[in-house]
Amino acid sequence: MTPVISATGLWTPPHTVTNAELVESFNAWADRWNEANKAEIEAGTLEAKTHSNVEFIEKASGIKSRYVVDKSGVVDPAVMRPIIPERPNEEISILAEIAVKAARQALETAGRDPKDVDAVICAASNMQRAYPAMAIEVQEALGIEGFSFDMNVACSSATFGIQTAADFVRAGNAKSVLMVNPEITSGHLNWTDRDSHFIFGDVATAVLVEAEDIAPQQHWKILGTQLKTKFSSNIRNNFGFLNRADPSGEGQADKLFIQEGRKVFKEVVPMVSEMILSELTRLDLKSDELKRLWLHQANANMNRLISTKVLGHEASEDESPTVLDEYANTSSAGSIIAFHKHSGDFKSGEKGLICSFGAGYSAGTVFVEKAA
Repeated sequence: MTPVISATGLWTPPHTVTNAELVESFNAWADRWNEANKAEIEAGTLEAKTHSNVEFIEKASGIKSRYVVDKSGVVDPAVMRPIIPERPNEEISILAEIAVKAARQALETAGRDPKDVDAVICAASNMQRAYPAMAIEVQEALGIEGFSFDMNVACSSATFGIQTAADFVRAGNAKSVLMVNPEITSGHLNWTDRDSHFIFGDVATAVLVEAEDIAPQQHWKILGTQLKTKFSSNIRNNFGFLNRADPSGEGQADKLFIQEGRKVFKEVVPMVSEMILSELTRLDLKSDELKRLWLHQANANMNRLISTKVLGHEASEDESPTVLDEYANTSSAGSIIAFHKHSGDFKSGEKGLICSFGAGYSAGTVFVEKAA
């Protein structure tokens, strides 16, 4: 069976945080921290926290705002984290809840009844628990039979999930696979780190991958997929169940998101560019056949360089659309948001590329063509 993308879904949180709001809360927190540690700072044993500013954020990343599931704690200098109360086991968990919202939109767009879906893959950067799998909870909430599982390849989880779903269809193990990407990245962000406090936002996306013979008329052919990983600690999060085995690490910065941004930029841009060009050759495609690149939304400068290397010229906003300015980095969901919001104008036969990259390092490409 030939796998295609039948539909996508997007759920956006109700709360936005602008760069100005973020800077105001961060600077107030920094002032409080400096006052509390005044003696050590004057003695030279601690370094004072410096202020952030809007210009720095937008120049470094291209981000102007972000959506979050909770705003109150993020902008409170006394809290500096989202406030998300734990739910009892009898209630649907928040990660599953937002995944279901995005999934319902994808299913409705495709005209697909949940009972006709064979499998669910939950592909995201940060699951809120080890088990049971979030995917199985989503499956239960939607009333889907079959099987489900979680997978984590950080920011590349969605493209890895699309290829996995496509492989199930090709092998005849499923005819309809729902792949969801619930990302509450605000929970793993260190909101008190000047170099990264502005990076992430929350969202949920969904992609329905199905056999071509049952897909709606308005679907996307999957021309080819390619995945790549290469180990690096330059983007890392050491939070996990083994932390309790060494209490001395509790509360340390490495239990939240950390990265060596300059190293990531220098190493990931050529890796991803070369991967895309190699896959174009393998598929016997030319870069000028690509109407649009839906790239991972992590950094505007990275996307500018990657698209230039692939297309041979600096991409226009139409050729490489940006959602980063509004949504910030939403990890695995970024390229899917771009595809969801900027693909409606495609005509039959026009081609594009969904591409993600991030921690691992990991990278994935999904070349698509609009069907008749």
